[in-house]
Amino acid sequence: MTLYQPFLDYAIPLLKERLDLAAYPIPAGFERKESLTGKGKKEQLVVTTSHAFKSSKLRQIRAAHVEGGDALQVLNFVIFPQLNYDLPFFGADLVTLPGGHLIALDMQPLFHDAAYQKQYSDPILPIFNTYQKELPWGGDFPDEAKPFFSPAFLWTRPKETEAVQTTVFEAFKDYLQAYLDLVEQAPPVTDSQRLGEILEAQRRYINYRAAKDPARGMFTRFYGEEWTEEYIHGFLFDLERHIPEVQQSV
Repeated sequence: MTLYQPFLDYAIPLLKERLDLAAYPIPAGFERKESLTGKGKKEQLVVTTSHAFKSSKLRQIRAAHVEGGDALQVLNFVIFPQLNYDLPFFGADLVTLPGGHLIALDMQPLFHDAAYQKQYSDPILPIFNTYQKELPWGGDFPDEAKPFFSPAFLWTRPKETEAVQTTVFEAFKDYLQAYLDLVEQAPPVTDSQRLGEILEAQRRYINYRAAKDPARGMFTRFYGEEWTEEYIHGFLFDLERHIPEVQQSV
């Protein structure tokens, strides 16, 4: 089963159609990684593939796709804006484990003031309201994570795989299309104080995500600690490695 491949098959052509898309370098050893887990009849090949692009307004568009049989399917798809735009992040965490499905979709905000919410969260709320009826709230999540989510955060635990293949897929499409609409309309930021605030907000988000990455244990089990930490800091959340070159291009 490749539950989340259709999501990638939709997203990548859409990005190519709507953006001035270019390849984003994937460090050696991360494009594809395999591991065997389990023993005997329970032996399962786990394959992790990485995809990455960039555009004039988006510093990194990247996906980590894990396929490990019916009980392990993961797609982590995140878009990081260039540092001279105050765009939110696009975040899709689509996770299927033995215990069920965990789905998180959001335009994750840099700031929480009313003006920012009006510009970037309010346009998404109608989409959120449409899907919340079929994809109810998934329950508590850590207080320390709450500053990184918007009022349009779609967090749900669908019981049926069919709901992931249909309703979640439609929500993913609508959120991604709406995000690309925001990207299209976004003007560059030139005020030096605001540029500093954007950098700090991006750093806060990326450092939090890198420190608390829920996939760390899974990747460590399959591929070892050294590979995992480099994958997290050198690819998934790599801003700190690239700040000097990014700032020069702003």
